[in-house]
This record gives sequence, structure tokens and C-alpha cells, in this order.
Amino acid sequence: MLIQLVTIHIKDGNDAEFLEAFRINYEGTRQEPGNIRFDVLRDQANPNTFVIYEVFASAEAVEAHRATEHYKECMRRLDPIQAAPRSKLLYDAEMGDF
Repeated sequence: MLIQLVTIHIKDGNDAEFLEAFRINYEGTRQEPGNIRFDVLRDQANPNTFVIYEVFASAEAVEAHRATEHYKECMRRLDPIQAAPRSKLLYDAEMGDF
């Protein structure tokens, strides 16, 4: 099982665009057979910061996810509204390390 935390900082005034992009990704991802969990969290102290918490059954499931049209569409919409590059933290539950 792989757990991925993605931190995304968006530019001011782009809440609606961000939420629409991630609605597309969320709805598609939750239908993927290798997806176990997908949560979109918003930082209460900084409302322009979001953390995406994803759990996948395997590394292959993550790669399959990144090849989907909903993921690609989300990234296409996200690129122009990001205030900084995304940061990712990947935890491999089987290996026990980050």
C-alpha cells in the first residue's frame, strides 16, 4: 500500500478553479480499482493551501492513476493557478519508509 501526500498552494482568487479541477480528479480516482482513499483537505490557517491524501493498493496503481484522463485534466487545469510547485511525500507501507 502506498500513501501519498501532495501539498498544493494556489494563487489568490482561484478557489473555484481548484475545486472544480479536483472534483474531476476525485470522482475519477475513486472509481479506479487500485485507489483505496482520496481526500482533499484545506489548511484552515492558509486557505490557499490544500493537502491531497491518497492511498493506493500498489505502485502500479499509482502509475495507472497518473495515466488516466481525469488526472491529466486536473493537472492541466491546476498548472496555471498554482502559486508554487507541488510537493509530494510518498510512504510505502510495505517497506515502512518515506
